[in-house]
Amino acid sequence: MGTRLRPDGMVPWMPGYRYGALLPSLSLNLIVRDTERSVAFYRDVLGAEIHYRDIDFAAVRFGPAEVMLHADHTHDTHPWTPALASETTRGLGAQVRVLGIDPDEVYQRALTARAEVAQPPTDKAHGWREVLVHDPDGYEWAIGVLIPPATGPFTLQPAPPEVTR
Repeated sequence: MGTRLRPDGMVPWMPGYRYGALLPSLSLNLIVRDTERSVAFYRDVLGAEIHYRDIDFAAVRFGPAEVMLHADHTHDTHPWTPALASETTRGLGAQVRVLGIDPDEVYQRALTARAEVAQPPTDKAHGWREVLVHDPDGYEWAIGVLIPPATGPFTLQPAPPEVTR
């Protein structure tokens, strides 16, 4: 599928089918303009471990998130190709949320890396302290930790009153 620009003789760190078998039940595959630029963001801002990167593809993990980054040119036969070629922001309307990573640390790293911060660390009513950052392609990441009252302890809530008609 699509064009591969990987240099002749360069082989990925493992066959695609092997990596696919190792993926968790939920993982993300993001189509990006430049794998090197994206890897720098995920490593420097989100603290990702980089499993592998080449001009076509990268595999990264941070917190519980396993993320694949495929370069645009690897999807040049996909129906998305014309939209990918435009300069519109990607991922608009989707927000990827990762719990368990310190948002204040991510915020500081984002400032250092001059990454786009959509919202600095904020305590939210839904029980997260979170920061919203955009990767180089515009994908929005909500990175946070639980804060009270979401940290519990939890008890059963009383049943709502009976509704009579």
